[in-house]
Amino acid sequence: MNNLNSLEQQIRRVVLIVALANLAYFFVEFQVAQRIGSVSLFADSIDFLEDTTVNLLILVAFGWSLKMRSFVGMLLAFILLIPGIFMLWTAWEKFNLPIAPDPWMLSATGLGALAVNLGCAFLLARFRDHNSSLTRAAFLSARNDALANIAIILAGLVTLYWYSGWPDLIVGIGIAILNVDAAKSVWNVARQEQASAKTELI
Repeated sequence: MNNLNSLEQQIRRVVLIVALANLAYFFVEFQVAQRIGSVSLFADSIDFLEDTTVNLLILVAFGWSLKMRSFVGMLLAFILLIPGIFMLWTAWEKFNLPIAPDPWMLSATGLGALAVNLGCAFLLARFRDHNSSLTRAAFLSARNDALANIAIILAGLVTLYWYSGWPDLIVGIGIAILNVDAAKSVWNVARQEQASAKTELI
């Protein structure tokens, strides 16, 4: 029992650190995205805000019953889709006139985001197999964000040689796809938790 309580305390402490790190970098990335007109950075900044919400929900809901955690897990699956929706709207507005963002600012901001997300993924990695849609949601978010950040950095480098808005736009769409995949995975785990909760009641 003491070991279980200790594990829960460790998870709570880690998700709080991750939530604060994501919130801090959201403000950085959002400001840069607005300044240089980047679709991928805008999508990724909203994703940082979504990750903050996910981790704060985990912090609140972790001690709840299996049934309640499954409902929160399903809610998180929908939250994971939000950045993709915002990105698609922004991408649609720029589709007919894909203006290239500043490549150096794009890559440098993506590199900073990568450092934040790798740090978060490292902290969450030991809990990724914990049988909970909540901790799985947090790990998947950090992992997918790191992959997205690498793509953002590459988009900036490509833009240096091919001054076009298309690399940025394509990466933005890719970020939306990653979020859909993560949402599906979290939804499936949450459904499993819901089924387990029903079995316990029988």
